[in-house]
Amino acid sequence: MNFRTDRKNAAGSGSGRAGTDHHWQMMVSSTLLVVLVPLFVITFALGLGGTYEEVLAYFSRPFPVIVTALTLIVGILHMMGEAQAAVEDYMHGVAEKLTLIGVNAFGYTLIAIALLALVKLAI
Repeated sequence: MNFRTDRKNAAGSGSGRAGTDHHWQMMVSSTLLVVLVPLFVITFALGLGGTYEEVLAYFSRPFPVIVTALTLIVGILHMMGEAQAAVEDYMHGVAEKLTLIGVNAFGYTLIAIALLALVKLAI
């Protein structure tokens, strides 16, 4: 006969604090992307179809550059958060740690390359 309570069985199973923070971050980035992605598509479509010089002139203005940069940053950070959640759910031990390092390194490298390309386009 087992006299352990449900609370005693659950003790030591891990903390529930980190999941709420991650969920909140994903909700905020999702909300931002709901606004940014259509704005980016419209902004990108307005610059599409011109000659090389016209596209350079279009992306020399601050609004298209800011919208593109914000969409890139928020989108990549959101994808990194989702990849982190998947890795934490399905991998454990050293492989989990190395994969998380790889995901973060790849994500931040992608952000740096995208912003560098955008700055080169805008200047």
